[in-house]
Amino acid sequence: MSFSTSYNEILRLVEKVDPIDYGKTRNFIDGAVTRLSPYISRGVISTREVFQSVMNRGYDPEQIEKFLQELAWRDYWQQIWVALGNEINFDLKQPQSKVLNHGMANSILEGSTGIRAIDQGISSFYETGYLHNHLRMYMASIACNVGGSHWLTPAKWMYYHLLDADWASNALSWQWVAGANAGKKYFANQDNINKYCYSNQKGTFLDIEYHEFEDLKPPLELQDLTIPALRTPLPEKTPIEVDPSKPTLLYNFYNLDPIWHADESFNRVLILEPSVFQTYPISQKSLDFVFELAGNIPTIQIYVGEFSELKDEYGLSDFIFKEHPLNVYVGKEEPRDWMFNVKGYYPSFFAFWKKCKKEMKYWNQPTLFEL
Repeated sequence: MSFSTSYNEILRLVEKVDPIDYGKTRNFIDGAVTRLSPYISRGVISTREVFQSVMNRGYDPEQIEKFLQELAWRDYWQQIWVALGNEINFDLKQPQSKVLNHGMANSILEGSTGIRAIDQGISSFYETGYLHNHLRMYMASIACNVGGSHWLTPAKWMYYHLLDADWASNALSWQWVAGANAGKKYFANQDNINKYCYSNQKGTFLDIEYHEFEDLKPPLELQDLTIPALRTPLPEKTPIEVDPSKPTLLYNFYNLDPIWHADESFNRVLILEPSVFQTYPISQKSLDFVFELAGNIPTIQIYVGEFSELKDEYGLSDFIFKEHPLNVYVGKEEPRDWMFNVKGYYPSFFAFWKKCKKEMKYWNQPTLFEL
């Protein structure tokens, strides 16, 4: 599996989304997933663009609610990050129970758990930068709820390799699986994996009934622990050419929108701040993906350094950027293209979704100027 970085091809993928088939098959390893998540995470397209594209095809929202919910989950996690900031880096609702270590199993890192569907998924993950959602949940459950690892280290490992790396979605989903952001932990046994991955394996440490998880001790396969070395291979800093009399558009890991102020004259700078990538490291594959996507933005230049350094080094004072929790820039902040106008922290997704559904009732209704 590979992901095109051509903007036109990305737009074609949006047009090809089948929200009905998605709702029916998304849990299966070969389900009709959209493959749009890397482009949404990198800010090439937005949840709202995808939502509008699907709704403009005339679907009844009730008919495709599962698809719309899954799309809205991305904004929900981001809204929690906006509201709570660095609090999402810690157990959010309650301490994760039965934590035995703060590393992760070597067998997960190496793809040698003995569970074939998982090991094959890990091997493919390193090759493609993509994981099916069910595999993410399985790996998190094995690491945290069977192996006893605190969620943070393995969550950083997964984020490091994901082309669709979104810290809010990743961290809060791991917490949900581990029970730190939910009322209970998520478990999946071998039968569940066999069903959704089309395998028929028996005799693994997950080949048990669900009630047996309560007293399950970490199996030998998960007892050899490690803390993965995660370092972002940022390129060397090189000079850029900017006009201090022009405003500067700031692009970053979470904003690579090719049509943002596309017809206006600005300095366009993709800023890669070492401090951000030290806290949230990403792999060479993810970095290469960013550079290829940036190729859709004419005249963009790459600056490796902190915002304050860019500002002082080139005498720039007029900056424009899109809102994001990691931004510590000074200038004009423009709003992101959220799917709905629902903002703030909601303790559950369905409290958030209830508000979204009220707003969705007015979709495609005529305005006063159209009556």
